[in-house]
Amino acid sequence: MARVVGVDLPKNKRLDIALTYIYGIGLKSAKDIIKNLKIKEDKKVKDLSPEEIQTLNDYIPKNYKVEGDLRKEVSSNIKRLVDINCYRGYRHKRGMPVRGQRTRTNARTRKGPRKTIGTK
Repeated sequence: MARVVGVDLPKNKRLDIALTYIYGIGLKSAKDIIKNLKIKEDKKVKDLSPEEIQTLNDYIPKNYKVEGDLRKEVSSNIKRLVDINCYRGYRHKRGMPVRGQRTRTNARTRKGPRKTIGTK
């Protein structure tokens, strides 16, 4: 199992799919990384040489904000919105959808399970 930027990549997956296990790297970014490092697209993680793993470990943190730094930035952005009491911060604080979705119906993922009111 290859360890890249502190994340264990699954060994039986193709490299572009395995790189998406890193927080902050999606499929497009993963394909760009592979293309820039000139690694074969269809290569699996278990077939990577130690040199290729090392180049991944050097390239990714230099060019992308990933894992801990990105999580810290996202949480600080949300904390800033909550602190200044803007509408989006208020929605984050109350655990409601933030981006304009309807809440009369749906929104169960964000609001949590139904709270029954008035049962006797």
